[in-house]
Amino acid sequence: MLCLKTRPLSSPFSLTFSSSKRLRPRLPSPPSFKPYSHSINMSSTQTIEHIVLFKVKDDTDPSKVNTMVSGLSSLVSLDQVRHLTVGPLLRNRSSALTFTHMLHSRYDSKDDLSAYSAHPSHLSVVRGSVLPICDDIMAVDWVAHNLEGDLVPPPGSAIRVSFLKLKENLGDEVKNGVLGVIGGIKERFGQIRQLSYGENFSPARAKGFSIASLAVFPGQADLDAAASNEDLVNQQKDKVREHLDSVVVVDYLVPSPQPRPASL
Repeated sequence: MLCLKTRPLSSPFSLTFSSSKRLRPRLPSPPSFKPYSHSINMSSTQTIEHIVLFKVKDDTDPSKVNTMVSGLSSLVSLDQVRHLTVGPLLRNRSSALTFTHMLHSRYDSKDDLSAYSAHPSHLSVVRGSVLPICDDIMAVDWVAHNLEGDLVPPPGSAIRVSFLKLKENLGDEVKNGVLGVIGGIKERFGQIRQLSYGENFSPARAKGFSIASLAVFPGQADLDAAASNEDLVNQQKDKVREHLDSVVVVDYLVPSPQPRPASL
């Protein structure tokens, strides 16, 4: 969804890692993935999307924020992780939930996501570096079907993440209609390079938000150009507005990969 007020946020820390394991074959399909500079057709597989939004406490020492981001980024080394990026938000377009940072990662299966979540390294980073400095955390997971494009969004890509909370007692027909509107956004906004969307399957930390989408743009200028088309944006919003209780929208820029330290 392309909407709501802009609230700029900044932080000096932003890291992205994409390990060489992205070149492994995605089972059960035999072909290997190409590097992120090439387009990949993933329509025959599913991709598990994992988004976490963090609100870092005001006046937190920057070194502690850096430690949090570095620690989360290091989790790309876990076997289950296909892609992971974490850093400060470019913009938080939602006034009610004022998040400051985002983590986006991808997995081959729900089992891989569960293994990542329960891994001792993940738990250690969360307990030692995340929870002590965060006022709020929100997480949403969904299955992306028929996803085409880059498994790893290239550096400089702009990502818009939207979470929708539907009004109560709406049936599957309405929910599927909302998903259908989201699925058609890519055709109407030519700047979008990749669109991922689906229904959240991890409600515990989602604050009641049940539908998610992630739109990848080549860069911030493309994202801003799409958002500036107010007539088209309002047309899409009008199609679903009556069914929505609330919306969270955040923007994020994918940074350049950081070099890994040399092995001793």
